[in-house]
Amino acid sequence: MELVFLGTSSGVPTRGRSLSAVALRRHKAKTWLLVDCGEGTQHRLLRAPLSLHWLQAVCITHLHGDHCYGLPGLLASAGMGGRTAPLTIIGPAGLQAWVEHTAAVSQLQLNYALRFVLVEELAAGAAPLALEQFEVSATALSHRLPSFGYAFTETGLPSRLDTARLRADGVPAGPLWGRLHRGEVITLDDGRIIKGRDYQLAPPTPRKVVIGGDNDTPALLNEAVKGASVLVHEATYTHEVAARVGPEPQHSSAAAVAAFAAKAGVPNLVLTHFSPRYRHGGPGLTVADLELEARAHYAGRLFMAEDLALYRLNGAGVLSRI
Repeated sequence: MELVFLGTSSGVPTRGRSLSAVALRRHKAKTWLLVDCGEGTQHRLLRAPLSLHWLQAVCITHLHGDHCYGLPGLLASAGMGGRTAPLTIIGPAGLQAWVEHTAAVSQLQLNYALRFVLVEELAAGAAPLALEQFEVSATALSHRLPSFGYAFTETGLPSRLDTARLRADGVPAGPLWGRLHRGEVITLDDGRIIKGRDYQLAPPTPRKVVIGGDNDTPALLNEAVKGASVLVHEATYTHEVAARVGPEPQHSSAAAVAAFAAKAGVPNLVLTHFSPRYRHGGPGLTVADLELEARAHYAGRLFMAEDLALYRLNGAGVLSRI
């Protein structure tokens, strides 16, 4: 599984960071999902190994502009690029009306259908939404507008053959193994009848990635992160700045998210959505300050998201920057 960060700034863009957007895909897959679509997302896509032709779904966490103002332009570009396949859009109540009104007043005509799904229904206990290679569920968070976190659990994992047992039983490798993998019943040259189902191992445990929207209470994701390999969460401020700003913005500090991830036992944590006051170097506040604070509370694999950075989750559940 791979994460590509297209924007990591909160509120407004900076010279080095675009607004919130992150892509998720299976390794080597053409299809991909997009979580949030801040202004400038389609421009970032010009520098990413992703095609709007293969975009399967857009998941909007909440309706603040830095998370959704890029959506109409992205939809228009997909249409101008010749897309014809339907596109699923998951998001809060009001998103569909906003997109449809924007399309009407700007005379945007698409050659593909939009399928809208209310995230409130997913968060209220509806069955996870089945997409190609993923199931999507949602959790309500705490922010000034209704905000949600998405959990993406991989599906369609292939079964595996017990090759050690096949060798021990003297079943020759080659086409016969392929037939057994498909569940067929075969007869060996010595007359033995071998059933494929007897040599099937359970598929690997599905990996899960949780991506949260703006949220001042990380513990709301406690159920969602159970069994998760990765948590992506906003860390807009350090604790000191958050205390100075006050509770009104309803954002999380790096310390709060890191402490939650440590307590929940999440092995990989990616922090994003940094306030523009944090630079990547030089005098004043830096992203390194956020990282230092998070590391004081979290001993797992920690990453500070960067625009256009690619992170890969391997089969063992270890996240690495590529």
